[in-house]
Amino acid sequence: MIGLGKHPINFIRGWPHPSLFPPALLSASTQALLSNPAIYTPALQYGDDPGYEPLRQALATWLHAHYSVDRDPERICISGGASQNLTCILSSFTGPVATRAIWCVNPTYHLVFGIFEDAGFGDRIRAFPEDDDRPGVEALEKGLLEFEHRDRHSVKTPIKDPGQYRKLYRHIMYVLATCANPSGKTMSLEKRKDLVRVARKFDALVISDDVYDFLQWRITGNQGSSSTQEVDLSESAEMRLPRLCDIDLALGPSPDDPQRFGHAVSNGSFSKIVGPGMRTGWLEGSRAFANGLAQTGSTKSGGSPSQWCAAILADMIESGALQDHLATTVRPALQARHRIITGAIRTYLEPLGISYRRVGLRGGEAYGGYFVWLSLPHGLSADVITLAAAEVENVFVGNGTMFQVPEAPKTREQDGTTNMDCFLRLTFAYLSEEDLVEGV
Repeated sequence: MIGLGKHPINFIRGWPHPSLFPPALLSASTQALLSNPAIYTPALQYGDDPGYEPLRQALATWLHAHYSVDRDPERICISGGASQNLTCILSSFTGPVATRAIWCVNPTYHLVFGIFEDAGFGDRIRAFPEDDDRPGVEALEKGLLEFEHRDRHSVKTPIKDPGQYRKLYRHIMYVLATCANPSGKTMSLEKRKDLVRVARKFDALVISDDVYDFLQWRITGNQGSSSTQEVDLSESAEMRLPRLCDIDLALGPSPDDPQRFGHAVSNGSFSKIVGPGMRTGWLEGSRAFANGLAQTGSTKSGGSPSQWCAAILADMIESGALQDHLATTVRPALQARHRIITGAIRTYLEPLGISYRRVGLRGGEAYGGYFVWLSLPHGLSADVITLAAAEVENVFVGNGTMFQVPEAPKTREQDGTTNMDCFLRLTFAYLSEEDLVEGV
C-alpha cells in the first residue's frame, strides 16, 4: 500500500482541533471549584437525578438569551453527552412493541444506527429524503401514512409499563436541524414547523441533535463562487432559529398528550464547543419530559450524569468565559477553516467535476458546524475514491454510503431517496490548516 509511508490526513474524524480547546478556562474553573469546599463537596458526590442544579440554572439563562425562550431550568435535564442521552430517551420513552418505527433523514449521522439497533429497533429504521432546506417532510408524512396502513392489524399491547412520569411514543424521528451531519444543511423555519406538525399527528417524538447551534456564521455573496464572503461573526449576528422543541412548546399540548410530554426535544452537548472528553450535555423539552427522563434507571442509580464536569461547565457559563471563548476563538477559527477548505475545493476539485454547494439557511446565507458535503460527477463511486485515497495517499475521507440509512434503497426512487455512493464528507474542524489544503 503506497500511502502507508505518507503523512496521514484524516477527514473522517468529527473532532475539534486541539487549538479549539480552552485549557486555561478549564484550569481556572477547576481551581475555583477546588478552593471552595461548599462547591467541591457536592460536586464530587452523587447528584440530583435531573442533573447538577447550578448548570441547569446557568444553561436556562444562556438558552433564554440565545433562543429568546422563557427561562425555565425545569425543562432541562443534564446528560452524559448527546449519545448517552439518546440511549436514555430510548430506554425511558420507547417500548419494543409500542414504538413501531424509527425515522431518520437520509443521509444522517452514521453512528446513531448502532444506538437504535442496541435498543431493539435494528429492523425498524426507516428513511426519508433530504431536501435543500431539509428534511423531506412531505415524503415523511406519506411514508408514515403507508406504514400505519400496513401496520394497522399488528399487535400493539405494550410489554413495558412506562409508569406515571413517562410515556411510550409510537414513532421516533431523528434529525439534526442545524448544520447537519453530514450534509451541513440547516432546516428552514417552515420545515421545522411542518416536522413538528407531522410528529404531533402521528404520536411521534422528534429528537434533534442540536450540537452545532452555537457554531454558525453568516455569509454574503453567491454561494460556491469566488465572490462569497464570510462575514465577521459577532454574538448579535449568530443565526438563532427556534428549535423544534420551542416550536412544539409554543403550540401547547396536543389532544393525545394530556400529561404534556410534548413531541420534540433538543439534544445538546458540550463536545463540540468545549471538548468531547467533558462527556456532558443536556436535554431541553417540556417540564414533564425532562422530569420523566430523570427517572431513567441508570440515572437514578448513578445520580446526576457527569456531576464534576457539570460543575466546571456551570462556572464557565456563569462567568461568561465559555460564551467569550466561542465568540473570540471557536467560531472565528471554524469560519477560517471553512474558508480555507472551500477555497481548496474550488481550486483543485471543481475543475474535475466535483461540486460543493453550500446549503445553509435559505440557500446558504449562514453556515456552520464541522463538515462539507461533496457531490461526485456521474460515473464516479465514493467507495472507489475513498479506498484509493487511503491506499495511495494515506488520506481518509468519509464515504457517503457511511451515512446512508440502512433501510434506504440504493438507487433513486420516486420518493427522492438517493444513493449516497456519489457523495463525500470532509471534516474541516479537526485537521491543521495546512493539511486541509494538502488533503484536498
